[in-house]
Amino acid sequence: MNSTERLALAHWAVDQAKKSGADEAAVNVSNSRDIEVEIREQKVDKLKESTQNSLSIDVYVNQRYSSQSTNDLRKDSLSRFISEAVAMAKYLTEDEYRRLPDPKYYEGRKETDLKIYDDSYDALTSAERVEFARAVEEAARSRSDRIITCTAGFSDSEFESAKVHSNEFEGTTRGTVYSAGAEATVRGEGDGRPSDWEWRTFRFRKDMPAPEELGRGAVDRALTKVGQKKMESGVYEMVIDNRSASRFLGSLQGPMRASSIQQQRSFLADRLGEKIASDAFTLIDDPFVVSGFGSRLYDGEGMATQRRVMIDKGVLKSYYVDCYYGRKLGMEPTIAGPTNMVFAYGDKSLEELVAQMQRGILITGFIGGNSNSTTGDFSLGIIGTYVENGQRVRPVNEMNISGNLTDALNNLVAMGNDPWVYSSLRRPSMHFRDIQFSGV
Repeated sequence: MNSTERLALAHWAVDQAKKSGADEAAVNVSNSRDIEVEIREQKVDKLKESTQNSLSIDVYVNQRYSSQSTNDLRKDSLSRFISEAVAMAKYLTEDEYRRLPDPKYYEGRKETDLKIYDDSYDALTSAERVEFARAVEEAARSRSDRIITCTAGFSDSEFESAKVHSNEFEGTTRGTVYSAGAEATVRGEGDGRPSDWEWRTFRFRKDMPAPEELGRGAVDRALTKVGQKKMESGVYEMVIDNRSASRFLGSLQGPMRASSIQQQRSFLADRLGEKIASDAFTLIDDPFVVSGFGSRLYDGEGMATQRRVMIDKGVLKSYYVDCYYGRKLGMEPTIAGPTNMVFAYGDKSLEELVAQMQRGILITGFIGGNSNSTTGDFSLGIIGTYVENGQRVRPVNEMNISGNLTDALNNLVAMGNDPWVYSSLRRPSMHFRDIQFSGV
């Protein structure tokens, strides 16, 4: 089924829902293909391919709402499926806020190529996938005689979808994703078995790095942990590298959603216009990043996307407000959830941020912990390196950082110039002062 046929099927399904008694309906017809290769101990440990066609439908009947999905796209089966979905919705509880977005929010959609689809995808063979993964593992194994185990992998996916609403919305999208890398465990001191990884994700195969870079990177990162120990508790400077910053910054995403605010699970509720971070912190939601992993022209509700400054020099400017919770809160909808989260980046690399620390810890990984979306309090296990007078001294682990996210963000000294471009959260390395660490 091609994109034209998917779009036609989506229109047909919307018509069927209306004929069955739905007041409104939204349909999404999608296809995805996923392939995964894994090499372990120089052997192919996994070679998996899956293809899925599906149709999902949201029906609105007398202020009642139901969402259903199926993988059977034969029209005779779909006709029964849709009529039953409408019939079942009539038994649900009324909800005055459940309806499709006002069509005015569909307007203004950009017509631009976001470059998220690789036209050469079909030319990639299984042999090439296996060869790449083998090369990654070989590069890792040749890096050190301390290696205990090593696993390398290559995966890719292709997806397409057609979305139609009964109130004059339609849209199509397709994209590709490639991912490759390795995980390695090495012999440490005593019973220590430090491990680490190096994985990268891309929209286009041509942008992938050499297998050697991935394999050696995983081993090199694991080796930096050899001899890691706890340190004494205290207040330290902190630098989080760009790879690891997602665990810390991810704690902002939930509280910025209208659903969390309405359900009283957000420490950011009623704080628009307030300063919640230092001047060094500016967060922008940008759906138009070329080849970005969150790039899109419309969101899950069909609303046209826009570039928005969410936090400007520490001041909270906007929330992620979908139509449903926007109605409940009396807020104007913005977008259902994050697209590409980008930042106002600084002018220093990770090494330059480390060099300006007097006494601190460079965090290169988080282990467990929790964060409270209602209060902003957090406690996270960390792995990293102790730094003194700008010099890396020794690896550390089995320590926690704790505090309140607002307090920590107000202690932000600088953002790095090194965004992690392999994710929709394009975070840089970050330098903080006065963070509480718990250890010995």
